Amino acid sequence: MNFIQDILVILIAAYMAWDNGTGNQITGNWPVTIGLLVGLVMGDVTTGLVIGGTLQLMSLGVAGIGGSSVPEYGVATIVSIFLAVRTGADTGTAIAVGLPVGMLTLQLDVVLKMINNVYAHWSLKLLQNKQFNKMDGVFYLTVVTWMMKYVIPVTLVVLFGTPIVDLVLQVIPVWFTNGLQIAGGMLPVVGIGLLLRYMPVKKYMSFLIIGYVVSAYLNVPVLGIALLGAAAAYIIYSNNVQKSEELFVETEGNASEGDDFDE
Repeated sequence: MNFIQDILVILIAAYMAWDNGTGNQITGNWPVTIGLLVGLVMGDVTTGLVIGGTLQLMSLGVAGIGGSSVPEYGVATIVSIFLAVRTGADTGTAIAVGLPVGMLTLQLDVVLKMINNVYAHWSLKLLQNKQFNKMDGVFYLTVVTWMMKYVIPVTLVVLFGTPIVDLVLQVIPVWFTNGLQIAGGMLPVVGIGLLLRYMPVKKYMSFLIIGYVVSAYLNVPVLGIALLGAAAAYIIYSNNVQKSEELFVETEGNASEGDDFDE
Protein backbone atom coordinates (compact mmCIF):
# COMPACT_ATOMS: atom_id res chain seq x y z
CA MET A 1 0.00 0.00 0.00
CA ASN A 2 2.81 2.41 0.90
CA PHE A 3 4.58 1.70 -2.39
CA ILE A 4 1.45 2.58 -4.40
CA GLN A 5 0.99 5.78 -2.40
CA ASP A 6 4.64 6.72 -3.02
CA ILE A 7 4.24 6.28 -6.78
CA LEU A 8 0.97 8.23 -6.88
CA VAL A 9 2.44 11.11 -4.85
CA ILE A 10 5.35 11.40 -7.30
CA LEU A 11 2.92 11.24 -10.24
CA ILE A 12 0.87 14.07 -8.71
CA ALA A 13 4.03 16.18 -8.57
CA ALA A 14 4.73 15.40 -12.24
CA TYR A 15 1.13 16.11 -13.24
CA MET A 16 1.22 19.44 -11.41
CA ALA A 17 4.07 20.55 -13.68
CA TRP A 18 2.41 19.14 -16.79
CA ASP A 19 -0.88 20.84 -15.97
CA ASN A 20 0.81 24.22 -15.65
CA GLY A 21 3.31 23.79 -18.48
CA THR A 22 0.82 22.73 -21.14
CA GLY A 23 -1.74 25.36 -20.18
CA ASN A 24 -4.51 22.90 -19.27
CA GLN A 25 -4.89 24.33 -15.77
CA ILE A 26 -7.31 21.71 -14.46
CA THR A 27 -5.86 21.61 -10.95
CA GLY A 28 -2.98 24.06 -11.25
CA ASN A 29 -0.29 24.10 -8.59
CA TRP A 30 -2.50 25.71 -5.95
CA PRO A 31 -1.93 24.16 -2.52
CA VAL A 32 -5.64 23.76 -1.77
CA THR A 33 -6.33 21.65 -4.88
CA ILE A 34 -3.09 19.70 -4.64
CA GLY A 35 -3.78 19.13 -0.96
CA LEU A 36 -7.10 17.51 -1.80
CA LEU A 37 -5.49 15.14 -4.31
CA VAL A 38 -2.62 14.13 -2.02
CA GLY A 39 -5.05 13.74 0.88
CA LEU A 40 -7.14 11.34 -1.19
CA VAL A 41 -4.06 9.32 -2.16
CA MET A 42 -2.72 9.20 1.40
CA GLY A 43 -6.14 8.33 2.82
CA ASP A 44 -6.49 11.44 4.98
CA VAL A 45 -8.47 14.14 3.19
CA THR A 46 -8.88 16.23 6.35
CA THR A 47 -5.12 16.58 6.84
CA GLY A 48 -4.71 17.29 3.13
CA LEU A 49 -7.25 20.11 3.20
CA VAL A 50 -5.92 21.60 6.45
CA ILE A 51 -2.32 21.71 5.22
CA GLY A 52 -3.35 22.74 1.70
CA GLY A 53 -5.54 25.54 3.03
CA THR A 54 -2.79 26.76 5.36
CA LEU A 55 -0.20 26.90 2.60
CA GLN A 56 -2.74 28.46 0.24
CA LEU A 57 -3.11 31.36 2.65
CA MET A 58 0.67 31.63 2.95
CA SER A 59 1.07 31.77 -0.83
CA LEU A 60 -1.55 34.46 -1.52
CA GLY A 61 0.00 37.28 -3.48
CA VAL A 62 3.05 35.19 -4.44
CA ALA A 63 3.31 34.72 -8.20
CA GLY A 64 6.13 34.11 -10.64
CA ILE A 65 5.36 37.17 -12.78
CA GLY A 66 7.52 37.79 -15.81
CA GLY A 67 9.73 34.77 -15.20
CA SER A 68 10.57 35.59 -11.58
CA SER A 69 11.48 32.73 -9.25
CA VAL A 70 9.26 32.09 -6.23
CA PRO A 71 9.03 29.27 -3.69
CA GLU A 72 6.90 26.37 -4.91
CA TYR A 73 4.10 26.02 -2.38
CA GLY A 74 2.58 23.16 -4.37
CA VAL A 75 5.66 21.04 -3.70
CA ALA A 76 5.66 22.13 -0.05
CA THR A 77 2.04 20.98 0.16
CA ILE A 78 2.80 17.53 -1.24
CA VAL A 79 5.78 17.01 1.07
CA SER A 80 3.98 18.32 4.16
CA ILE A 81 0.94 16.09 3.70
CA PHE A 82 3.06 13.05 2.88
CA LEU A 83 5.18 13.47 6.01
CA ALA A 84 2.19 14.28 8.22
CA VAL A 85 0.26 11.16 7.23
CA ARG A 86 3.23 8.80 6.94
CA THR A 87 5.02 9.82 10.18
CA GLY A 88 2.06 10.99 12.23
CA ALA A 89 3.59 14.45 12.71
CA ASP A 90 1.28 17.32 13.57
CA THR A 91 0.34 19.91 10.95
CA GLY A 92 2.76 22.55 12.19
CA THR A 93 5.74 20.19 12.19
CA ALA A 94 4.90 18.82 8.74
CA ILE A 95 4.63 22.31 7.26
CA ALA A 96 7.90 23.32 8.95
CA VAL A 97 9.62 20.47 7.07
CA GLY A 98 7.72 20.94 3.80
CA LEU A 99 8.43 24.66 3.43
CA PRO A 100 12.24 24.26 3.10
CA VAL A 101 11.61 21.81 0.26
CA GLY A 102 9.44 24.42 -1.42
CA MET A 103 12.25 26.94 -0.93
CA LEU A 104 14.71 24.45 -2.42
CA THR A 105 12.71 24.43 -5.66
CA LEU A 106 13.52 28.14 -6.00
CA GLN A 107 17.14 27.15 -6.62
CA LEU A 108 16.10 24.47 -9.11
CA ASP A 109 13.84 27.01 -10.82
CA VAL A 110 16.77 29.20 -11.85
CA VAL A 111 18.82 26.26 -13.16
CA LEU A 112 15.95 24.76 -15.14
CA LYS A 113 15.10 28.14 -16.68
CA MET A 114 18.68 28.31 -17.96
CA ILE A 115 18.25 24.88 -19.55
CA ASN A 116 14.89 25.80 -21.06
CA ASN A 117 16.44 28.95 -22.48
CA VAL A 118 18.60 26.69 -24.65
CA TYR A 119 15.44 24.90 -25.80
CA ALA A 120 13.86 28.26 -26.60
CA HIS A 121 16.67 29.17 -29.00
CA TRP A 122 16.46 25.69 -30.53
CA SER A 123 12.72 26.13 -31.00
CA LEU A 124 13.27 29.52 -32.64
CA LYS A 125 15.60 27.98 -35.21
CA LEU A 126 13.04 25.27 -35.97
CA LEU A 127 10.39 27.96 -36.41
CA GLN A 128 12.56 29.84 -38.88
CA ASN A 129 13.06 26.61 -40.82
CA LYS A 130 9.28 25.92 -40.65
CA GLN A 131 9.82 22.61 -38.88
CA PHE A 132 6.67 22.95 -36.83
CA ASN A 133 6.31 19.32 -35.73
CA LYS A 134 9.83 19.29 -34.29
CA MET A 135 9.12 22.65 -32.66
CA ASP A 136 6.13 21.10 -30.87
CA GLY A 137 8.38 18.28 -29.71
CA VAL A 138 10.85 20.76 -28.24
CA PHE A 139 7.99 22.47 -26.42
CA TYR A 140 6.98 19.25 -24.70
CA LEU A 141 10.65 18.64 -23.93
CA THR A 142 10.69 21.91 -22.00
CA VAL A 143 7.64 20.77 -20.03
CA VAL A 144 9.32 17.46 -19.16
CA THR A 145 12.42 19.37 -18.06
CA TRP A 146 10.22 21.65 -15.96
CA MET A 147 8.77 18.59 -14.24
CA MET A 148 12.14 17.98 -12.63
CA LYS A 149 11.59 20.99 -10.37
CA TYR A 150 8.65 19.16 -8.84
CA VAL A 151 9.61 15.51 -9.24
CA ILE A 152 13.20 15.62 -7.91
CA PRO A 153 12.51 17.06 -4.43
CA VAL A 154 9.30 15.05 -3.95
CA THR A 155 11.00 11.81 -5.01
CA LEU A 156 13.93 12.42 -2.65
CA VAL A 157 11.59 13.02 0.28
CA VAL A 158 9.45 9.99 -0.58
CA LEU A 159 12.51 7.73 -0.82
CA PHE A 160 14.68 9.05 1.99
CA GLY A 161 12.38 11.12 4.23
CA THR A 162 13.28 14.30 6.10
CA PRO A 163 17.04 13.58 6.56
CA ILE A 164 17.60 14.14 2.85
CA VAL A 165 16.28 17.68 3.16
CA ASP A 166 18.81 18.61 5.82
CA LEU A 167 21.57 16.81 3.93
CA VAL A 168 20.94 18.69 0.68
CA LEU A 169 20.90 22.05 2.44
CA GLN A 170 24.21 21.23 4.13
CA VAL A 171 25.98 19.87 1.04
CA ILE A 172 25.19 22.74 -1.35
CA PRO A 173 28.01 25.33 -1.21
CA VAL A 174 27.11 28.73 0.18
CA TRP A 175 28.53 30.55 -2.85
CA PHE A 176 26.30 28.50 -5.14
CA THR A 177 23.09 29.19 -3.24
CA ASN A 178 24.02 32.86 -2.88
CA GLY A 179 24.54 33.10 -6.63
CA LEU A 180 21.18 31.52 -7.35
CA GLN A 181 19.50 33.80 -4.82
CA ILE A 182 21.01 36.85 -6.51
CA ALA A 183 19.85 35.61 -9.92
CA GLY A 184 16.42 34.85 -8.52
CA GLY A 185 16.25 38.34 -7.02
CA MET A 186 17.09 39.96 -10.34
CA LEU A 187 14.48 38.04 -12.32
CA PRO A 188 11.46 39.83 -10.79
CA VAL A 189 12.92 43.19 -11.83
CA VAL A 190 13.54 41.91 -15.34
CA GLY A 191 10.04 40.41 -15.44
CA ILE A 192 8.38 43.65 -14.36
CA GLY A 193 10.44 45.52 -16.95
CA LEU A 194 9.27 43.14 -19.68
CA LEU A 195 5.64 43.50 -18.60
CA LEU A 196 5.88 47.30 -18.61
CA ARG A 197 7.45 47.11 -22.06
CA TYR A 198 4.37 45.43 -23.56
CA MET A 199 1.65 47.05 -21.45
CA PRO A 200 -0.01 50.37 -22.43
CA VAL A 201 1.91 52.19 -19.68
CA LYS A 202 1.61 55.66 -21.21
CA LYS A 203 -2.15 55.34 -21.44
CA TYR A 204 -2.54 54.28 -17.80
CA MET A 205 0.45 56.03 -16.24
CA SER A 206 -1.72 57.66 -13.57
CA PHE A 207 -2.85 54.25 -12.26
CA LEU A 208 0.76 53.03 -12.22
CA ILE A 209 1.84 56.02 -10.14
CA ILE A 210 -1.09 55.58 -7.73
CA GLY A 211 -0.24 51.91 -7.25
CA TYR A 212 3.41 52.71 -6.57
CA VAL A 213 2.58 55.41 -4.02
CA VAL A 214 0.06 53.19 -2.24
CA SER A 215 2.56 50.32 -2.05
CA ALA A 216 5.80 52.19 -1.34
CA TYR A 217 4.63 55.02 0.94
CA LEU A 218 1.35 53.82 2.49
CA ASN A 219 2.45 50.18 2.94
CA VAL A 220 -0.90 48.82 1.76
CA PRO A 221 -0.74 44.98 1.56
CA VAL A 222 -0.99 43.07 -1.71
CA LEU A 223 -4.69 42.30 -1.26
CA GLY A 224 -5.52 45.98 -0.84
CA ILE A 225 -3.57 46.92 -3.95
CA ALA A 226 -5.28 44.11 -5.88
CA LEU A 227 -8.69 45.45 -4.82
CA LEU A 228 -7.70 48.95 -5.97
CA GLY A 229 -6.55 47.48 -9.28
CA ALA A 230 -9.85 45.62 -9.66
CA ALA A 231 -11.77 48.84 -8.98
CA ALA A 232 -9.68 50.73 -11.54
CA ALA A 233 -10.18 47.95 -14.10
CA TYR A 234 -13.95 48.06 -13.53
CA ILE A 235 -14.01 51.85 -14.04
CA ILE A 236 -12.06 51.53 -17.28
CA TYR A 237 -14.30 48.69 -18.46
CA SER A 238 -17.48 50.65 -17.66
CA ASN A 239 -16.19 53.71 -19.51
CA ASN A 240 -15.29 51.62 -22.57
CA VAL A 241 -18.74 49.98 -22.57
CA GLN A 242 -20.41 53.39 -22.34
CA LYS A 243 -18.30 54.74 -25.20
CA SER A 244 -19.16 51.70 -27.32
CA GLU A 245 -22.89 52.17 -26.67
CA GLU A 246 -22.72 55.86 -27.52
CA LEU A 247 -20.83 55.09 -30.72
CA PHE A 248 -23.40 52.43 -31.63
CA VAL A 249 -26.31 54.84 -31.06
CA GLU A 250 -24.57 57.51 -33.12
CA THR A 251 -23.88 55.06 -35.95
CA GLU A 252 -27.46 53.83 -35.96
CA GLY A 253 -28.70 57.43 -36.00
CA ASN A 254 -26.59 58.32 -39.02
CA ALA A 255 -27.75 55.19 -40.85
CA SER A 256 -31.44 55.98 -40.25
CA GLU A 257 -31.09 59.40 -41.91
CA GLY A 258 -30.61 57.69 -45.26
CA ASP A 259 -28.61 58.88 -48.25
CA ASP A 260 -29.14 60.15 -51.80
CA PHE A 261 -29.74 56.65 -53.14
CA ASP A 262 -32.69 55.75 -50.87
CA GLU A 263 -35.19 56.68 -53.55
